[in-house]
Amino acid sequence: MAKTFEEINEKIRNGTVVVATAEEIIDIVEEKGIKEAARQVDVVTTATFGPMCSSGAFINFGHSDPPIRMCKIWLNDVPAYGGLAAVDTYIGATELSETRGMEYGGAHVIQDLVDGKKVRLVAKSYGTDCYPRLEIDTYITLEDLNQAYLFNPRNVYQNYSAATNTSSKVMDTYMGTLLPQCGNVTYSTSGELSPLLNDPELRTIGIGTRIFLAGAQGYIAWEGTQFVLNKEKIDEDTTMYSGATLAVIGNLKEMNSRYLRAASFNRYGTTMFVGIGIPIPVVDEEMMEFLAVSNKDLYTNVVDYSVPSRSRPTLRKVSYEELRSGSIELNGKKVQTAPLSSLRRAREIANLLKESIQKGEFLLQQPVQPLPKERTFNPLKDMVVK
Repeated sequence: MAKTFEEINEKIRNGTVVVATAEEIIDIVEEKGIKEAARQVDVVTTATFGPMCSSGAFINFGHSDPPIRMCKIWLNDVPAYGGLAAVDTYIGATELSETRGMEYGGAHVIQDLVDGKKVRLVAKSYGTDCYPRLEIDTYITLEDLNQAYLFNPRNVYQNYSAATNTSSKVMDTYMGTLLPQCGNVTYSTSGELSPLLNDPELRTIGIGTRIFLAGAQGYIAWEGTQFVLNKEKIDEDTTMYSGATLAVIGNLKEMNSRYLRAASFNRYGTTMFVGIGIPIPVVDEEMMEFLAVSNKDLYTNVVDYSVPSRSRPTLRKVSYEELRSGSIELNGKKVQTAPLSSLRRAREIANLLKESIQKGEFLLQQPVQPLPKERTFNPLKDMVVK
């Protein structure tokens, strides 16, 4: 029997809702079967915690006296965008400090703010009649700011490819350090806990969906950049999904740096680890079939990062059960695997979200608009300008 969002929300309000994490539901389905599990369980919580470079924050500083139209802006020597209104800015997670280089960047500024630290603000202007001040040098805290909200254009990759390196030299990448001659494989998807692998057709996830975002309640604002919904048959019973992404938004003042962590990757730069949890309503039996999928039935591509092309070759397809085992076979040899994302932290988020729903503190939000089912990914046209 089908369930609606409102029927499930009413159960959340009156304390009768049944919630399981995406890992727990696998055992429930094995014991009770799809039909009975779909009847008994109302919500399944999913989560991920990993590096998400396409992240950042919008900030409003408020006006100084005399006022300034901020054109060039630095936060702890990290450049922020000055092409907005007078005292608005956007700081990206991967922007690097002009004095500390790759060891400190926009992600660190954001975490410092969340941790309550003082951040140095320097801004310069050309001066106008209405904004006569030419420069300002001061300190801010998160509490001082009028608005500060995380807005991440591309998070929660549905199914990111695993990475390896067939060349004879070490490679330092956003997928970590890749050892020569396929010395290791890294990956960054939480497998059976991954939100967009539990609703791969995006039946319940869309614009307006309420989510757990870095310790606060946030929302899906739009499709993520580079969004494309790919489906590839592995065998008669298995489909590999990949390519969907989410743009997310939430109040930075409500977030917790346990779930929003700055990081620096060797010879690559800075990034931000973002913790996201998405509740998926069990609207019918078909939804439960998707939710019951386990690591052994979820696949990704192992890609060779030594090829300097956007179309890097795929060396093989591998299940998350194999990746999670600590090694896979690649080109006839055993190769160690390592995750960049934290399964432990993802489990923590899934359980926190489960508890919040059970306590009636987190209601489901039906999408106001579905995400697209068809998109093409267009590469940059690299033309010589004469």
